[in-house]
Amino acid sequence: MADAVRRSMLVGAGLYAATAVVGRGNAHTLDAGTSGLLLGAEGWDANSPPGLEFLFEARVQLHLPPMDVGTTPEGQRAIFLVRGGTFDGPHLRGRVVPDAGADWVRIRPDGTGVLDVRFCLETHDNALIYAYWQGRFWSAPEDAHYATDFEKPDDPAGAWRYYFRAAPLFETGDTRYAWLNNLISVTKSRTGDGGPIHRVFAVT
Repeated sequence: MADAVRRSMLVGAGLYAATAVVGRGNAHTLDAGTSGLLLGAEGWDANSPPGLEFLFEARVQLHLPPMDVGTTPEGQRAIFLVRGGTFDGPHLRGRVVPDAGADWVRIRPDGTGVLDVRFCLETHDNALIYAYWQGRFWSAPEDAHYATDFEKPDDPAGAWRYYFRAAPLFETGDTRYAWLNNLISVTKSRTGDGGPIHRVFAVT
């Protein structure tokens, strides 16, 4: 890839932009004048740690209580159906599409929740974005009730009592948001106000 492309590449044009440079154009290539996340090459050397860029906060509402599948050969299985919600941030905002996904969580014998989340976002300008991720949820036994109480008031100061992290990926066919298609992101999440609250960061 040419040095000029390395120095300034639009995330989500991502590989699309790279293939356009070598003559294999793609309809999803994004113009750098859009509101997508533009990354420079600073910090891309092998020895520097990755950075994080805040994308949005999603406040997801769940149908509670979850569906209890019971103890399976893979662990205790529960299904949290997504009721709706909203998301807002510097690069995109909108709503969580009602009844368009779930978390098929598995509780391992050691008490750790293994997350398997899939749902749909709709932006304020009517783009649909499929979001899916794996993650982990765990706490000390004495904090388990607090950590899993989704209906408690939002309490950011208490989120230190449990570990709730995930790695979302996104898919969309809308060219305005094609920059999301090749993005790696992570969440710092907490529970409260009727569901999970995910702060989503792009890995730069």
